[in-house]
Amino acid sequence: MREIWLSGPPSHLYFSTEAGDSIAPSLGRMALALALSVVAGVVLGIALGRSERVLAYLQPLMQFARVIPPPTLVPVFIVLFKIGTEMQVASIVFSAIWPVLLNTADGARSVDPMQMATAEAFRFSAVDRIRYVIVPSAMPKIFAGLRLALSLSLILMIFSELLPGTSDGLGFELSNAQSQSDLPTVWSVIVLLGILGYLFNTILLAVERRVLSWHRGARKADS
Repeated sequence: MREIWLSGPPSHLYFSTEAGDSIAPSLGRMALALALSVVAGVVLGIALGRSERVLAYLQPLMQFARVIPPPTLVPVFIVLFKIGTEMQVASIVFSAIWPVLLNTADGARSVDPMQMATAEAFRFSAVDRIRYVIVPSAMPKIFAGLRLALSLSLILMIFSELLPGTSDGLGFELSNAQSQSDLPTVWSVIVLLGILGYLFNTILLAVERRVLSWHRGARKADS
């Protein structure tokens, strides 16, 4: 791993050229797909969670779409998107969005009716109700979905780089090493993915503890 990823000059923090060609594109695709999944999942989840009738109609369809394996949709992605980054990001978003959307909808649906009644009594606008009541109440569920989406994004990042038209990334590096029976590189990529997964999860847990503790403190102060 040191020879492959950390054999560069000190001016580049010891990252080698190969690390920049493999790690940076993969993390860029993953970050973009995760951001899109979170934004779309939270917005749609809040909208669905506050509408019992719409959620009841769409729940079977969402559960059906959630369990479709991404590899089976590769022909669809090829038709709908350009081969390359667009298709790779779409394949990650398709699976990573569901944990965020469903958990957000569940959190928005379980808001205390007394809080909503109080907000209406104080004539909160729709935006203020979402900002000060719904989102804080749904935040634990949102973070639960985000943790699942993060792990899925890391896994699907590798899968997306095995699709046609990929010329860089950790998935491409792994596939290329396997085809050449280069076992040291294969294990280097596998260990690196484990390190990245642990690091991302640790950062997310730290953010979650800070955000949720702030919300708990604010709710105690309000009560």
